Amino acid sequence: MDLDQLAALRTPEGSAALAAAAEVAGGDPLAAAARLRSAGFPAGLAAAALTQAELRRRAVGKFGPEAAGMFLTRPGLEQATRRVVADRRAARLRAAGVRTLADLACGLGADALAAARAGIRVYGVEADPVTAAMAAANGEAAGLADLFTVECGDATAFDVTRVDAVFCDPARRTTGTGRRIFDPNAYSPPWDFVTGLAERVPRTVVKVAPGLDHALIPAGAEAEWVSVAGDLVEAALWCGELAEVPRRATVLKEGPPLNASGSGAAPCHQLTGTGDAEAPVGAVRRYVYDPDPAVVRAHLVAELAAELPATLADPSIAYLYADAPVATPFARCLEVTDVLPFSLKRLRALLRERQVGRVEILKRGSALEPEQLRRDLKLAGKAAASLMLTRVGGAPTVLICQPVPG
Repeated sequence: MDLDQLAALRTPEGSAALAAAAEVAGGDPLAAAARLRSAGFPAGLAAAALTQAELRRRAVGKFGPEAAGMFLTRPGLEQATRRVVADRRAARLRAAGVRTLADLACGLGADALAAARAGIRVYGVEADPVTAAMAAANGEAAGLADLFTVECGDATAFDVTRVDAVFCDPARRTTGTGRRIFDPNAYSPPWDFVTGLAERVPRTVVKVAPGLDHALIPAGAEAEWVSVAGDLVEAALWCGELAEVPRRATVLKEGPPLNASGSGAAPCHQLTGTGDAEAPVGAVRRYVYDPDPAVVRAHLVAELAAELPATLADPSIAYLYADAPVATPFARCLEVTDVLPFSLKRLRALLRERQVGRVEILKRGSALEPEQLRRDLKLAGKAAASLMLTRVGGAPTVLICQPVPG
């Protein structure tokens, strides 16, 4: 999409095209295009409207009802922060006394809009002209144009003395292809600029990929990993005055969808620690815990082990074992019924004997591919089981388990 196409979508005719496209989004694309053209919309406008309608349909999971009025790009949607995460971050910034915020590389404006909803004056900077225009349009659609303005330009040139806090979500995808960038030095803005912000602004937050190497975390910064309904979605570095603990795992559980006002109701749980503690090692026991990915990436498995209490069966594998089940938002608990050195023949025979026809396959520390193993097992029967492919004392092991209710 270019600026002319975006401008066309914001005209009365464009609004009508978007409304017509929303009615057919998710169906056969050729039939949808034909329907819009038969309604009298020019081919270019119809195509742009259908693209937006499809992106808006996909965006509901991230933004809720607000997605229906947003302008989006595919790369921008993929990198945009989920609303429930952005709102929680904005609330923390507001509680820390932030009143003016620079959102450098603001993208489509998801985080800026959350901050504006929290009452923070936000100055967005975005290098891509179309994305900048979309962010401004999204601010207007949300009724937040008085609190969120966008300029198209170089984020590294913004005068950060104008604000009392900075948020930066550097682009981690290439322009045009949308391919992921794994080298932080190739981010936009580049990593050295991003990490240098903390030295210039006392309150700085940087959104990073959840796979960030811990060695890249600036000294003194708080690194937070966030999961939503079991999916690891992002990490953030809280720098300067905003750093509260070395490491934090924030776990947002499944909750009711965003309501009409856009507020979320997903419960939030947080585990904190240093990130360098080691959990004790022991034998496989009756119950096994599969920690939430935010806990694992934050290197807080030892802190979780102390809470349960539980031990590892292999110092390099993040499965925890205990004699009794303890309810925790930070891990899923299963009951271990069998512990076997891995043998396809033996495992297949045991599952057939128990008439297991459906298996969930989990793995840590195993090179086996779950779907190939599923085919090799040739299952038949009505019973179900969970298989955990792991290592115990360095040896390939399979645990046959049953989920613990609750």
